Amino acid sequence: MSAAHKPTEINFHQKSRVLEITFDDGKCFEMTSEFLRVYSPSAEVRGHGPGQEVLQLGKEDVNIKQIEPVGNYAIQLHFDDEHNTGIYSWETLYDLGSNQEQLWKDYLARLEEAGHKRKTVS
Repeated sequence: MSAAHKPTEINFHQKSRVLEITFDDGKCFEMTSEFLRVYSPSAEVRGHGPGQEVLQLGKEDVNIKQIEPVGNYAIQLHFDDEHNTGIYSWETLYDLGSNQEQLWKDYLARLEEAGHKRKTVS
């Protein structure tokens, strides 16, 4: 992604727990709160280096309670499980949106390998 890509619109749908973000190249991504939470760019989730990632469990019901702008380059998401340390740069959001399908498959595979099952969310 070029550094020139910036969002033109950001909408959060509280009931469906979906963040919808449209970029200036016309691409639009819809990402669930759960997806954004388990792929938080925070050190708490990503670790401080390769192989230090922490598998996030039980985030099926998580919701975003606040979205805060960070300068002209990012947003900070405040989740209702009190997680709020990840800064989601425009580049991070674009990458997450572009690779969402594969990242979600990877997450589900890691859950299964760890012996966990996602609970069904109504």
